[in-house]
Amino acid sequence: MQNRRTTSSNFRSRFGYIMVAAGAAIGLGNIWKFPYMAYKGGGIFIILYILFAILLGHPLIEMESAIGRYARTNAIDAYGVIHHKYRFIGFINVLCTLLINMYYIIVSGYVLKYALDYLNGTDFGFDKTAYYISFISDPVSPMIYAGAFMLTIILFLSFGITTLVEKITKIIMPLLFLLLAICGIWALFSSDTAIEGLKYYLIPDFSKFNSKIIADAAMQVMFSISVGWAVFPTLGASLSDDANIRKDSFWITFCDTAVALLAGFVIIPSVVGSGSAMTAGPSLIFLAMPAIFDTLPGGRLIGCFFFLALIFAVVSTYFTILEVPVRCLKEKCHISHARATFITTSVIMTGALFCSLSQGNGLLSHIRLPWWVSGEGVIYYNIYNWIDCFSSYVLLPLGCLLTSYYCCFVWGHKKYANELTKNGRDGFLSLSDRLIITIVIPILTIIVILNCFGFIK
Repeated sequence: MQNRRTTSSNFRSRFGYIMVAAGAAIGLGNIWKFPYMAYKGGGIFIILYILFAILLGHPLIEMESAIGRYARTNAIDAYGVIHHKYRFIGFINVLCTLLINMYYIIVSGYVLKYALDYLNGTDFGFDKTAYYISFISDPVSPMIYAGAFMLTIILFLSFGITTLVEKITKIIMPLLFLLLAICGIWALFSSDTAIEGLKYYLIPDFSKFNSKIIADAAMQVMFSISVGWAVFPTLGASLSDDANIRKDSFWITFCDTAVALLAGFVIIPSVVGSGSAMTAGPSLIFLAMPAIFDTLPGGRLIGCFFFLALIFAVVSTYFTILEVPVRCLKEKCHISHARATFITTSVIMTGALFCSLSQGNGLLSHIRLPWWVSGEGVIYYNIYNWIDCFSSYVLLPLGCLLTSYYCCFVWGHKKYANELTKNGRDGFLSLSDRLIITIVIPILTIIVILNCFGFIK
């Protein structure tokens, strides 16, 4: 067993920590992916999502935060404190985050571009697709916006995640909720048919219930709440022993779930009310929504609010997902934070360049990497989508599965409970809690992995 550090930098307030942690979880997954998944499943998906946020997301936040606070070190070494051979779990989580950084920074640049376009009154033209494809296919422009975004994040992080970042996040997270609420109310009352979209969104159709929607809901919870990304072991290392991880984890889960539900409240009535088709991923945000805003009274203003909310979401997430690999490199290689940041961002931006050039009609768009062999033959993805699938659909659920195993069988229920509750001060680990982390979480993560490779129909 490695020696544990007894001191660490602590957050200035409980509210500040919750906002930083919730901000790390709340990102594009809540706003560009959740609405599409919810649209496919309707109300039954919403029920499953909320259920899995309780059974999957919340316990994993608790486990990862407790690991981080107990170890008081970087996310890789944190898993080696009990036994050094389990550091590979932390490595999987950090690798997952590093890869997510590579395409997340590109899409963050897209968000910055569109936010500035709305603020400047840019005319997207009649063909929104042509405007979008022209931008993402450019070999230079997306990287300029991504680079500007990255430099901003580095500037803020140079003051420390528990100082300036905490102060900023305490402001932008409440504003994010407010902006999404304004957008949702505006969209709902801007069309006579939008209410039909809201009904579809909220009223469950149990005929849609199947194993596929279970896998989709579980996957979306893990991605949206950012478990398996090494986020919470990293933040947990800066928590004081006075922190109540159980209560804080509840509020983080609640905030993240609330933003996802708000995003669906904004987008689904808007799409249904406009008669548009619901698309997935970037197409939803950068093609469907601008077209919809053109049809809404005051659409330019509501578009400004919407993309400003997106800016807040990606900024709050990137603070932490960049800090995860930076802190690991800094502590593992015993170098300065500035040097670790330079090396990490260089790797990320190199990967981001390949992701960017594989988009649209980019220079590398013709390159296809094999992903899986199905009954119809070999499935190929471009570089961007391959990295997305490998990090989000393989490494992420695998990291969650191994974290559950670590707490149950390496650390052990009793010792884990002692750290989580501070020897009973903050409650106890009930029988149902033990069953969830020992049985329910492994089953759900395995279902997600099987779904990724087409074994669940």
